Amino acid sequence: MTANRRTFLAGGAALAAVPMLGELPANADTLPDYAPIPPSALGPAVNAQGYFVGRMRKNLYWVTDSTYQAAFLTTKDGVVLFDAPPSIGANLQRSIDEVAAANGVPNTVTHLVYSHHHADHLGASSLFGNQVVRIGHTENKRLLARDNDPARPVPDVTFEDRMTLRVGGERVELAYHGTNHTPDNIYIHFPDHDTLMLVDVNLPGWVPFDFFNINEDVPGSIAAPAKALSYPWKHYIGGHIGRLGTRQDMVVYRQYIDDIVANVKLALANVDPTPYFTKYGNNVWAAVKEYQAAQVKYASGPVIKKYLGVLAAADVYTATTTFLILESVRLDLGVGSQVHP
Repeated sequence: MTANRRTFLAGGAALAAVPMLGELPANADTLPDYAPIPPSALGPAVNAQGYFVGRMRKNLYWVTDSTYQAAFLTTKDGVVLFDAPPSIGANLQRSIDEVAAANGVPNTVTHLVYSHHHADHLGASSLFGNQVVRIGHTENKRLLARDNDPARPVPDVTFEDRMTLRVGGERVELAYHGTNHTPDNIYIHFPDHDTLMLVDVNLPGWVPFDFFNINEDVPGSIAAPAKALSYPWKHYIGGHIGRLGTRQDMVVYRQYIDDIVANVKLALANVDPTPYFTKYGNNVWAAVKEYQAAQVKYASGPVIKKYLGVLAAADVYTATTTFLILESVRLDLGVGSQVHP
């Protein structure tokens, strides 16, 4: 009995030591095809060092690696940087140096404004040392303290609702209008430059990333475009992909989300759950999975068809965004909820 038990335990330990492997990665020949990207969704080409820097208006500039975006404002007293994506990394300072040398202005980053706490937008913050003044929402400081990531030092200056940042004679309006993508995501308005920066909400020319940008507050994110449009601006920095946005981009994006919401409500009313629960019996998860897949297909199909060629990757991520919105409409708004008599 003891020997058998030892054999069993030894075998179990050996099994635990073996990594669980899935299928090998696909090759190019077996990967699915997707619709072509509309040329209007693409931004400028990056240089040999992997970045593009351009003037937005006057002394406000933006920099991108075609996947992430940041911005900076040059002033007589130094540079104010807005976000520090690690994928751009040291090219942030290179782009600042390029502009500063051309315009004869200081190239030292004195302030760094955090849009929100996510590492993919702040992971290069530590490159700018301890002398820079970091600014973010109070919730931003709490979340970064929780995450305890040395690459993302907590902000030195925080605000609750609004803050006017004045540096070198320039003015930037920071505001918190409630949760959306994250609990700390803020609106960054440049009133003297006709520009709004709102990260991870609308990615101009593209549908949202997987599962509605992985938004933590779906109703808040659905409401965000209307709040953005309440500001006066012509130019928009969304934080992702390779081009800037316009007010028309925000209008199209808002309509895209509204179309999904409307179709989700129709799906909740019209897709009959009976066949799925009849088929799978007491395997509730199988029934729910297939039932919700049918709802998502019902709701997302017309939206994909409408926005192909209008928003890039409409056929890639619309279904997952529809699923998350479906769950929010069902759980947050109570649409389709029935009280058992």
